[in-house]
Amino acid sequence: MVLEKISLLNYKNIETETFEFDPKINCFVGPNGIGKTNVLDAIYHLSFGKSYFNPITGQNIKHGEDFFVIEGQYLKDERNEKVLVSAKRGQKKIIKRNAKAYEKFSEHIGFLPLVLISPADRDLITEGSDTRRKFIDGVISQGDSSYLSTLLSYNKVLTQRNSLLKYFALNNTFNQDNLDVYNEQLHMYGSVIFEKRTAFLSAFTPIFLARYNSISSGLEHVDLKYSSQLKEKGLCTLLEENILKDKMSQYTNFGIHKDDLSFEIEGHPIKKFGSQGQQKSYLIALKLAQFDFIKTQCKVNPILLLDDIFDKLDEHRVEHIITLVHNENFGQLFISDTHKERTENVIKKVGQSYKMFSL
Repeated sequence: MVLEKISLLNYKNIETETFEFDPKINCFVGPNGIGKTNVLDAIYHLSFGKSYFNPITGQNIKHGEDFFVIEGQYLKDERNEKVLVSAKRGQKKIIKRNAKAYEKFSEHIGFLPLVLISPADRDLITEGSDTRRKFIDGVISQGDSSYLSTLLSYNKVLTQRNSLLKYFALNNTFNQDNLDVYNEQLHMYGSVIFEKRTAFLSAFTPIFLARYNSISSGLEHVDLKYSSQLKEKGLCTLLEENILKDKMSQYTNFGIHKDDLSFEIEGHPIKKFGSQGQQKSYLIALKLAQFDFIKTQCKVNPILLLDDIFDKLDEHRVEHIITLVHNENFGQLFISDTHKERTENVIKKVGQSYKMFSL
């Protein structure tokens, strides 16, 4: 799969731009704040129907304008594919494939597999469990459309159950039969999600460990652990046993919406005990493992975006990663950096075709 061309109109700080890409390596270089990351985010937008850095649609429209349009031309499975994402202030966003609009945006997820590695990924380490769950769900969803559908159903029922708990408290009433309807649905959807997350981590963790070992030359021991309340008991049982707590907090305290990942180095949380370089290596290994997993699931090379790749990494590690990408036939690669010469010197060593875009 190759992104051949992208056209941007009123997207973030970009008024109008068109880029035609090399099928292998494409580099965006220029000073900070010029829009390099915005071009990569536009490519991400075409795959996921939203920005990686700011999911609020209206805030991705250029200041002073009423709309934005992103259009990408792809070659996939020897077929030309055109994807368009557009949004107008006050109106619903539109995603089209070959001029036909999707009724549900979720139907588009997985059609254009993509992995983005960015300094913003540090949120996976520093932020709460919700960020890490979104990572798990994002990886699984690209290769399993039924998973995304189940997850959306679970979240809808969860919202309804929480609203019912608030209603009970507000009106000083309680109806177990009404609550049981939601409990059963949460159990049904939640059990499927738990099983798929468990299977995913079982397959994903060895890939991640191999990736980190390669990047760090085997100098450190890391681990990735999945924690879930459902490992101990079924969700129905947990909901029934903790109804008093839920009534008091007016919130569902147990379920797969409480799952988390533990990132460890030498048996300790990497957030506290890992250096910036170790944390960066951990995150890159995580994302390269994501690439491997999606490639296997989707039977196609995902597009790989490396945003500000030199951030907190020395040139040797960057060169190792670029070479790794080349040697293992990763497909199409997009890179952003502030220094043209530095980037080009690393790319030249790979011996692959490339294009440089100075912004």
